[in-house]
Amino acid sequence: MRLSSKQVLPVRLRQWSLAALLGACAASALATELVYAPVNPSFGGSPLNGSVLLNAAQAQSKYKEPDSALLQKTGLQDFNDLLERSILSQLATAATSSVLGSNGRLTPGTVETGNFRINILDLGGGALRITTTDTVTGQTTSFQVAQ
Repeated sequence: MRLSSKQVLPVRLRQWSLAALLGACAASALATELVYAPVNPSFGGSPLNGSVLLNAAQAQSKYKEPDSALLQKTGLQDFNDLLERSILSQLATAATSSVLGSNGRLTPGTVETGNFRINILDLGGGALRITTTDTVTGQTTSFQVAQ
């Protein structure tokens, strides 16, 4: 049985409209709301992700631990370090006592101790700038204090 051209057109329109309807249904079924879910457990992600993230970070890290044998000091090295810190502490105490006035406040001026020059400058308003200079290397460091 053959359809006439008048009969073919409505059948074709029904097929196209059915295909369009199915396509629209399929497209709406696939579209969902996007929801953010954190991965890192520090920011609310699953705690099971922690070891994976840690292993990935360690694999990328370029830091290498120093050899533990190099970090171990002998008793003589420990004693020498202690002695050096003690002497530096005494020098700092001597330098401090020479820049403190009778009232316990810092007095502007310059003090030289061995390889260091300490310059105390009055900035006004009770503020002082203390600059320490290494006379051997010329390096300086400074800070401000209020009295």
